[in-house]
Amino acid sequence: MASTSQLTTLIDMAQSETDDAAKRLGAALKAVSDAEEKLNMLIGYRDEYSRKFQETQQAGITPMAYRNFQAFMDKLDSAIHGQEEVVRHSKKRGDLEKATWQAAERKRVSYSTLRDREAVKQQKVEAKRDQKAMDEHASRQAFFRR
Repeated sequence: MASTSQLTTLIDMAQSETDDAAKRLGAALKAVSDAEEKLNMLIGYRDEYSRKFQETQQAGITPMAYRNFQAFMDKLDSAIHGQEEVVRHSKKRGDLEKATWQAAERKRVSYSTLRDREAVKQQKVEAKRDQKAMDEHASRQAFFRR
């Protein structure tokens, strides 16, 4: 079994690894949130633009204005599709970073458990040693009282 100081070093290293993984996970989750926010903004803008166009179309619209609307809507749809890809990619990265953090945390907890077991083992050894010393002391006391 590794010594307590070696385990402490391993725990410190694992803690650092866990902290780094947590920071990367936080950044990945923020990227997902930002990407989803941008996607929702694009969808909202598309819906609003389409609604306004419907109102304008009821009053009458030129063929050129209709073509411009169609071209703009195609560009918006393309931007929305691209942003959906960004969201999917961000979520995958977030899932990977979460798995990395979980693995680092499991390692840290494992080392901590080993350290705790070693500490319990050392306490038992010390308790046994103390009990032996007490028994020897008691037997000497009894021997000299005779």
